[in-house]
Amino acid sequence: MRPPIDRLRVHYFLVKLGMEFHHPARLYLVGGTTLVYEGLREQSLDIDISYEVADEHDAEFVRVLRKLKEELQLNVELASPGDFIPLPAGWKERAKHVGRFGLVDVFHFDLYSTALSKIERGREGDFQDVLAMLQGGQISLEELKAAFQNILPRFERESLKRDPERIKRNFALLEQMAADLHHTS
Repeated sequence: MRPPIDRLRVHYFLVKLGMEFHHPARLYLVGGTTLVYEGLREQSLDIDISYEVADEHDAEFVRVLRKLKEELQLNVELASPGDFIPLPAGWKERAKHVGRFGLVDVFHFDLYSTALSKIERGREGDFQDVLAMLQGGQISLEELKAAFQNILPRFERESLKRDPERIKRNFALLEQMAADLHHTS
């Protein structure tokens, strides 16, 4: 079993990636990796990423990722909120730039997309992550509601696997948790 990922290990991974990959790329930190990097959570089990790279450099990028996984003893997983939910309009513009590592521009995947994918999954830890983003000011409940309303019609029609009633219940539960937290603070 590989050791958990903390902010320093994520940062070192990004530095090494920038040193090893010599072509332009756009890398997104996803989910728990963003929370760890932003100090909203102590650690994660893996580094979740999504990326964009020119087709002719894709195989090399994957080779570098595999090399770093072994060399640094990290779990690196390809993941995107878009694997679980339709992405809300404007998601790419809301991606927050983290920095440039060599020729690799690193961003946090849109936090509203991240929050909605966590709400869709609906585990206790997912709700806690979304509440931490709300409390930390990384996202606002009003904009989260707008993003939710944006994806809901597509959520209902784009996949038989997705249950629109479940995400509606989960979103209502998150709103109640946020209201409870607001009243106790």
